Amino acid sequence: MTSHLNVDNLEIRYGDTAVEPAITGINLEIMQGEFVTVIGPSGCGKSTLLHAMGGMLAPASGGIYLDGTELTRPDPRQAAFVFQDYSLFPWKKVVDNVAMGLRFAGEDKKTALEKAAAELAFVGLGDKADKYPGELSGGMQQRVAVARALALKPKFLLMDEPFGALDEQTRRSLGQELTKILHDAGQSVVLITHSLEEAIFWADRIIVMKAGPGEVSKEIIVDEPWPRSLEFMTSERFENLRAELFHRIQPTTVSEAK
Repeated sequence: MTSHLNVDNLEIRYGDTAVEPAITGINLEIMQGEFVTVIGPSGCGKSTLLHAMGGMLAPASGGIYLDGTELTRPDPRQAAFVFQDYSLFPWKKVVDNVAMGLRFAGEDKKTALEKAAAELAFVGLGDKADKYPGELSGGMQQRVAVARALALKPKFLLMDEPFGALDEQTRRSLGQELTKILHDAGQSVVLITHSLEEAIFWADRIIVMKAGPGEVSKEIIVDEPWPRSLEFMTSERFENLRAELFHRIQPTTVSEAK
């Protein structure tokens, strides 16, 4: 059965005395195998939305449903997170880091390590299993974090600025490689980014949010086949999408407000 994630008229508030909600009126449907990026101005609630999708925040109203069942608590086998902070244990070998989620989920050590080794090979780090995180580059450490999330075979992978701490060249090359891997695997992904280029290049669909409070202002389909080449980034189609996104995430001007 095809999995789908439904966000139904979602509203999130921080505290009972909040003057206005952090996000409100969010309605989304994300299907299995989709790669969806979320972009918007700072403070529009992108990370709030992502955390709610992972069961980490309780709605003030509305709800989030995975295959028809409401998500009320974190469950990494349903929706697993990858953050900008790799959150790796420096005293543990890479393969042990990847196996940690599986061990917490109740897998025996032998099975967890076997699955962890397979995921490391999947993200191109099969030869780094016995290294320690400090021996790897930032880009490799982020691959380890992705492998750890994928080892749990989540229905949805939720990524919050996962490459934000990397330099531009590493960010672009790693993003291109991992996006192809995730697309080839049919993994469902929701990714938060501040980069217009990332939002366009990696997405099947872009969710554009506006602030005050956070709402979805536009959904944009990126009708470009996979695998995508870097030439797409210099195409007229790409530039038109970039210009549209840039315009949509700008603060409302005085003249527009009138």
